[in-house]
This record gives sequence, C-alpha cells and structure tokens, in this order.
Amino acid sequence: MSSRSIATIRVEDAPTTAQVAAKFNYSAQAAERVVRRFAADEISYLLRTDTPSLIVDEEFYWRVPLVLAFPGIGAAGQAGAIDVNVETGQLSVTPDQVAEIISHAHELAARRVTPSDSPS
Repeated sequence: MSSRSIATIRVEDAPTTAQVAAKFNYSAQAAERVVRRFAADEISYLLRTDTPSLIVDEEFYWRVPLVLAFPGIGAAGQAGAIDVNVETGQLSVTPDQVAEIISHAHELAARRVTPSDSPS
C-alpha cells in the first residue's frame, strides 16, 4: 500500500499544485489481471488488456483498455476500456458498457475479416 500522487490544477488561470492521496491497494498489473479475467469470463476470450492509465477523478481508477485480438492475425483495435478502483479493486462497468464493448468489437471484427479469411 502506498499513498501518492501530485496533480497540477488551474484555478482562474493561476497554476496551483495540490497534493491528493489515495491508498493504492491495487497496482496497474493487478487491475489488468482483474479486467482480463472479467473480459474472458463475461465478454470474449478474444479481448486482451493493454497498459492501464491512472485516472484521477472523485476517486482514483486504473483505466484498462480492451483490445480485440485474433490468434494468428493480431490486434484489430481497441474495443473499449474498464475502470478499476485503486483502493478496492472493484470494477466500474455497467451492462450498457459491456454491450458497447461487444458492439465495438463486432465492428472491429467486421473490418478485419476479409472474404479470403472466410471458409469456402
């Protein structure tokens, strides 16, 4: 566990530095593992995780991108992202977000598949 982070904010065009703290109980790698497991179990085994970004809002989150990837072909593009609370490890994802990820993955797959890829 660690508390750290410094954010620079602007208040009426005057630069101000504010110290904000959070307990980082979940590392970027732990968040990535949680999202990878969720995506494989609940969305598709073809989704891979990419490098998480730290999001500072009312709370701190790791935003973990989900990339559609085909075996033997590679990545088709980012289908979405899921946020993970750095203190609790709780996923911040709704059924509507899952539906959007699935829809975007289908769009990516449709662009990636060519007639020569389809069985005769």
